Amino acid sequence: MIIEENESLKNLNTFGIDVSSKYFAEISSVNDLLQLLSEEKYKSEQKLILGGGSNILFTKNYNGLIIANNIKGITVEDVNENEVIISASGGEVWDDLVDFAVNNNYGGIENLKLIPGKVGASPIQNIGAYGVELKDTFLELTAINIHTLEEVRFKNQECRFNYRYSIFKDEYKDQFIITDVKFKLSKNPKINIEYDSLKKEIEIINPSELTIKVVSEAVKRVRESKLPDPLKIGNAGSFFKNPTIDKSKLLFLQKGYEQIPNYIINENEFKIPAGWLIEKSGLKGIQMGNAGTYKNQALVLINNGNASGKEILDLALYIQNEVKKNFGIELIPEVNII
Repeated sequence: MIIEENESLKNLNTFGIDVSSKYFAEISSVNDLLQLLSEEKYKSEQKLILGGGSNILFTKNYNGLIIANNIKGITVEDVNENEVIISASGGEVWDDLVDFAVNNNYGGIENLKLIPGKVGASPIQNIGAYGVELKDTFLELTAINIHTLEEVRFKNQECRFNYRYSIFKDEYKDQFIITDVKFKLSKNPKINIEYDSLKKEIEIINPSELTIKVVSEAVKRVRESKLPDPLKIGNAGSFFKNPTIDKSKLLFLQKGYEQIPNYIINENEFKIPAGWLIEKSGLKGIQMGNAGTYKNQALVLINNGNASGKEILDLALYIQNEVKKNFGIELIPEVNII
């Protein structure tokens, strides 16, 4: 276990925001975690769990204890003719888990290729992409309550998954560290290429040659074409959630924008791409100080060099105001703002 004081977080968040933490601890085992949480010195400190730092915006120094989960391990726990149960430790890199599944022809998470972050953070956000969400294959998770040190298991329904949401985003926010996540994957995978950009990427493939590896590689190409590499340009991927509107609102918007893209949720609810709303507001590729929106995807806010967290936040607020003014739709941040 590594414990530091006044630790710089610049290289620990993908926005590359230069802030520090009063205390910083990196844990490599559950025993490390229990030992850390038992120490009197840290009991009264506010605590923040940091995964890959890919879904967080720091607007100031953190006056407390940041715990980085580095618990590793991927194991196959059960196999039958049709399914396999995989257990992954919370500190595993999410993309490594996807590669493990794809390389073994275990289907279900291949559409989630190249999503940044760690396994332990994936249920919190109910990560999703290209027609697939984590909840579709999630079985259960194991977590440690940071106050009582109790080990608790949460089944799928207990997590209350919804679009980019779980119970760990409000009621249980910052109360648990997820140490292990179990997934039920398929040995006879069903290919999902319903998402338009993904379908276009692989439409030339002979259907008989369509495998989860082909899908995974196509997702990788699509993501790389739209999203900047955080090692080169600081960003946290999609900054806002795609908003949901009702049918009457959609019909109203179609009077001015006949071709407005939308995805049906049910007969009265439709999802609108936040990136489209931002782009149609004239905000794609703009710069405000050291912050901006990415030239290839308006939904991605970027650090053009030495942006502060406040600069990124000010840009986000400006975007929210412009979209609300132009479309009457409120954009909700997907990124955790600290």
